[in-house]
Amino acid sequence: MKKPLERFQEQLETAEDLQDLQNSSEHLTQLLKVDHVVYHWVSTKGQQYGCGTYSDAWVQRYIDMDYLRVDPVILGCYQRFHPVDWKRLDWSSKSARAFRKDAAQYGVGNQGFSVPVRGPKGQFALFTVSHNTDDDTWVKFTNTYRRDLILIAYGFNQKALEFEGAAQKGPGQGLSPREVDAMTLLAVGYSRAQVAQSLSISEHTLRVYIESARFKLGAMNTTHAVARAMSQGFIVV
Repeated sequence: MKKPLERFQEQLETAEDLQDLQNSSEHLTQLLKVDHVVYHWVSTKGQQYGCGTYSDAWVQRYIDMDYLRVDPVILGCYQRFHPVDWKRLDWSSKSARAFRKDAAQYGVGNQGFSVPVRGPKGQFALFTVSHNTDDDTWVKFTNTYRRDLILIAYGFNQKALEFEGAAQKGPGQGLSPREVDAMTLLAVGYSRAQVAQSLSISEHTLRVYIESARFKLGAMNTTHAVARAMSQGFIVV
């Protein structure tokens, strides 16, 4: 009989879009009994996409504070090719300590394990599991699941590369009805919270629709995605 994580990896192979990856990240938190699972990648064109269970408030805070410049996880993993426990990273600077304190207030967790993954054309991705627990419990967790986490990280990355390859085959990859709805409401000035309420979905789900639309449109950010959706005739405002 197959173990739950083995079944999970098989199901991950059937993912067809970003929504499937988002569902997979949420499912994995339940299987592993951790607070968060996050997968983030940068395409060959420098466009960033992701899925995971961090709160929308933390994602927006991270962007607003430009934490990408000081995040020890990003900085440390970009220089490595092997998985790393967050405790082994350099948190000594004042900016890093302030970042960590802020992250804790948003429920990111005091423990983390990240797997850097690189694609064949310069893509960089990071798969992370984080939790709030003591050191001994976390050591046991990482020792137990280290191999599985590496395999799952590469599973997420393989799907991301497939999606990127499909997007680069040329124009014409249309938006789904839900993506059109989301882009249209954003175009007329709705906030994300208002869009989610209007569509009767969570802000988590809305973020996936926006990320998926960005990916298909080759947009650098949400504003760019709305502009491209309008210029290409996907939405009419």
